[in-house]
Amino acid sequence: VQLQASGGGLVQAGGSLRLSCAASGNIFSSNFMGWFRQAPGKQRELVAGITTGYSPEYEGFAKGRFTISRDNAKNTLYLQMNSLKPEDTAVYYCNLRQGPAKVFHYWGQGTQVTVSS
Repeated sequence: VQLQASGGGLVQAGGSLRLSCAASGNIFSSNFMGWFRQAPGKQRELVAGITTGYSPEYEGFAKGRFTISRDNAKNTLYLQMNSLKPEDTAVYYCNLRQGPAKVFHYWGQGTQVTVSS
């Protein structure tokens, strides 16, 4: 399985970005896909995730500002980020989990998001 993330960039505070993650390879019909982020000097953290059945979940900082979605036909994951803040600056990674107990984990290469104040 390969994950290719795109859509990062430099944006001013209050602006928006849309991230995409295209998955390819041996993808199971049931899986969980998510966005994580890692800021300099910090641990990687979950931003939002969504199942094949379109059940989204968000971390607190993402609620109301970010929207996760997916196109199962295209095996593509999206993250619409609005009202961006400087503290959202990080490398954003997409993640796919599948198999029994979601034991198989795959990571994309990451895309940089920089929010200027």
